[in-house]
Amino acid sequence: MALCPLKVTSMTDNLRRISLLGATSVGVGAIVGGGILALAGVAFATAGPSAIIAFVLNGLIALLTAFSFAELSAAFPQSGGTYTFSKRVLNVHTAFMIGWIVWFASIVAGVLYALGFAVYAVIVLEQFWNLFFGNAPVWLTGGPMQRLLAILASLFYTLTLMRKSDGGGDWATYGKVVVFGILIAVGCWALVGAPSTQISSGLSPFMPGGIVGIIQAMGFTFIALQGFDLIAAVAGEVKEPSKNIPRAMVFSLVIALLIYIPLLFITTTVGLGEGQSIVALSKAQPEAVIALAAKQFMGGLGYWLVIVAALLAMLSALQANVFAASRIAFAMAKDRTLPARVGHLNAAQMPAPALWLSSLTLIVLLIIIPDVAAAGAAASLIFLISFALVHGISILARIRSSAGSRPFELPLFPLIPVLGGLACLALAIFQGIVVPSAGFITLLWLIIGLAIYSSLFAAKARVADATAEALDPSLIQYRGRSPLVLLPIANPKNTDALIEMAHAMSPQKVGRVLLLSVVQPPSDNSLEEPLANTQAVLGNSLSASFKVGLTPEALTTIATDPWAEMARVAKLHRCESLLLGFSELTEQIATNRLGDLLSAVDCDVAILRAPNGWSLANTKRILVPVAGGSSYHDALRGRLLASMQRISSRDIEFLRVVPRGITDASFQRAQRALEQFAIQEIWADIHAKVLQSDNAIQSILKASEEVDLLILGSKREGRSRASIGDFAKTLAQQAKCAVLIISRD
Repeated sequence: MALCPLKVTSMTDNLRRISLLGATSVGVGAIVGGGILALAGVAFATAGPSAIIAFVLNGLIALLTAFSFAELSAAFPQSGGTYTFSKRVLNVHTAFMIGWIVWFASIVAGVLYALGFAVYAVIVLEQFWNLFFGNAPVWLTGGPMQRLLAILASLFYTLTLMRKSDGGGDWATYGKVVVFGILIAVGCWALVGAPSTQISSGLSPFMPGGIVGIIQAMGFTFIALQGFDLIAAVAGEVKEPSKNIPRAMVFSLVIALLIYIPLLFITTTVGLGEGQSIVALSKAQPEAVIALAAKQFMGGLGYWLVIVAALLAMLSALQANVFAASRIAFAMAKDRTLPARVGHLNAAQMPAPALWLSSLTLIVLLIIIPDVAAAGAAASLIFLISFALVHGISILARIRSSAGSRPFELPLFPLIPVLGGLACLALAIFQGIVVPSAGFITLLWLIIGLAIYSSLFAAKARVADATAEALDPSLIQYRGRSPLVLLPIANPKNTDALIEMAHAMSPQKVGRVLLLSVVQPPSDNSLEEPLANTQAVLGNSLSASFKVGLTPEALTTIATDPWAEMARVAKLHRCESLLLGFSELTEQIATNRLGDLLSAVDCDVAILRAPNGWSLANTKRILVPVAGGSSYHDALRGRLLASMQRISSRDIEFLRVVPRGITDASFQRAQRALEQFAIQEIWADIHAKVLQSDNAIQSILKASEEVDLLILGSKREGRSRASIGDFAKTLAQQAKCAVLIISRD
């Protein structure tokens, strides 16, 4: 049965629809409003008027962080943000942990903004009820109503995001910027007419908490500038990412600071009544400081403008976080670190399953989390840690990439990522000390994720990652690896076949091949003839290598035991793979010397038994028998198949043999399972076939008569007794086509 793979669809090929304005809107939507309204009072209560300095310093740290995000997003313009960076530069397992907690943090931020919207919406409902019907009932202003409104807002944005990327969030973003602009303009007008004594008294004492107070205010309020990173989370949909992503990040932060700093200054000056102190007012009513200040210089209209700004700010931030969380989940599903179904697109080319997963998780948290403040502190802690990691990843990516390959480079490298990383790490430590429950929640969520990942996704993610490395060798380069394939050369008859296979196993541009020739000293200690033969074999091997575009290294050693020498060289050079070639796989080789070698090496081993004249270049049909279910060498096989596909298109068939007499339902289940298994292993056009037979070996041998290459997996049972399994050995000895046996360390 031929299959079109159900592979996770990419959103980056022809679906870049977010312009510079749209990307900036995502950042502004996430940053501006909610944080300043919720945290200005906390900052003023801690640092007094010098909270303005705390916001300025946080803005500088955020700009430093934005530069690291911008360089990485331009280099890796796919959705997923911090998760994608981690996968490209670290590894898929570490990326899962980072993606899992950052996804959680984005959802928790969405919970906070959904509840923030509900709080202000209830205020509006209460005022209207009092105006038209008298005193508002308890049910209208209670917690259940707030959570209901929060859920409805979340569902609204989930449904709108199903149709288009902006999800209808732009109107809220533009609206709140206009409202804040009106507040600032009127405040500046009030400042012009205010007596200098009012301004000076509002700013005195400027630093009641000293430097410590400013640092504390920075720790409490840095989250108010979080949101520019969401642009990286949706990078796969941004037009001209190398230009627009860096600009959008900087623009969104600059817009936020141009709103925050004047608004804070106005609040501490013309926003105070005679004899009032910003510290005392903030301690008494921390959540209402901005609203009360607006009422002071604008009257009731100012108060209601803040309410409107708060509603719009919470809605736009909710939309931005749901949007970003869904793209993180989508990117993780592409790598099989979440269920593959989460990576599907709907008819409008939107990641509907990822949206529903993120939204439903948000709604569940809305219902069950009793301490939303602690969860919010955990989100803040996660973002700070992830920002510090991004700085470190940007340093690694710069070091490991080639000069001129970066579309955008942050200036003053490595000063900016070092300073930014240390600052984010320091604020994260502060957050963990001040709110220890934040660290506990983060750790608990990570433990839950690790349990789910190790039991459900780790094996599939490892296979998908191996396939991705084979198709895109730059992954290996950014991860700081240079895989070495050791190829012992002795028989000139199979040299060409082995060179071709080594070329397929060695990642393009980043992989290396080491040709090994072991000279056995003769009894008369005369090395002229053995060395001459070795030189001829190596010469032929190098010529064959150049024909396929391979530039290997060559090593000649002298040893009495070639098998032991292979193991020694493999360990000494830390080879990732060992490729062996035989014209015939005799019983003695399969059971004795080869078994000893498998026990001695700590690398993957591939054994090619190829008839004379066989060529990988002419291999079009490949048969892959599997027993059903995942096995420990799936990743190695996936990498090998993907490498072969990268070089030339092949017709690959996965085959499973089941006993005769099973029910039709069992046969259909086996067929579906094999199809899913094959799809997960290699993203290409494949075939999946289930045969009923009581003699699996004979069925596979018969099927192999129609193919060019048979790929078998053999498990090493242990270091003391490693050997090729009887099943694989029998097939390798009797098959008429070429056979490749793979054994993973």
